[in-house]
Amino acid sequence: MKAVIFAGGLGTRLSEETSTRPKPMVEIGGKPILWHIMKMYSHHGVNEFIICCGYKGYLIKEYFANYFLHMSDITFDMQANQMEVHQKRAEHWKVTLVDTGDSTMTGGRLRRVADYIKNEEAFCLTYGDGVGDNDIAATIAFHRSHGKAATLTATYPPGRFGALDIQNGQVKSFKEKPRGDGVLINGGFFVLSPKVLSYLKDDETIWEQEPLMQLAQNGELMAHPHYGFWQPMDTLHDKNTLEKLWVSGAAPWKKWD
Repeated sequence: MKAVIFAGGLGTRLSEETSTRPKPMVEIGGKPILWHIMKMYSHHGVNEFIICCGYKGYLIKEYFANYFLHMSDITFDMQANQMEVHQKRAEHWKVTLVDTGDSTMTGGRLRRVADYIKNEEAFCLTYGDGVGDNDIAATIAFHRSHGKAATLTATYPPGRFGALDIQNGQVKSFKEKPRGDGVLINGGFFVLSPKVLSYLKDDETIWEQEPLMQLAQNGELMAHPHYGFWQPMDTLHDKNTLEKLWVSGAAPWKKWD
């Protein structure tokens, strides 16, 4: 199964970090948060990724082009013009990096990578700025069991995100960024059928608005609850919170060895 990751936004609420690099390349424990997200998926058997690049996307491309340089010890023999990589830390990943435009909206980005996912039975989708200890494999199994077009992970937030009206596991309505707390919200980890691509009109389509709302109205959007750890990285405070958890050795999202 493939995972599509939105990695093209400006990250304006984290401008202290994103003035020089895209938000998914902001580091937690010396590794980009994008790496942490990919490690989460890999732990659950998803090792093929479609990265939707945009703002400063060349930095993401350079990171993967030089992955061994970032992850391993290197000897450069200048006289012989040779490079030797020690302790190679290879991942079982296939990574496709697609330039989806600097100003394209989320639904438009997904539409631009349609050729890479249109023939899949199902695919995962998430944002390049949030981690959790959610069971991705269980969400995939749940999606396959109900036969609907879309599954999202529903979780409890500190606030600020799309509220869900869930009845018997089916999402009856979707409202983006309501006021107030205490309701299950869109946790940003999806499993989708390629059928959702028909809900995407153009580059201006915002995935979290008309497509999800229409899927809910059509009875095609299901929710898989997650009651554990979940944390987006929207602000410098969020980034520092994740950094402290990683440094402490108790990062809840780190399930891999």
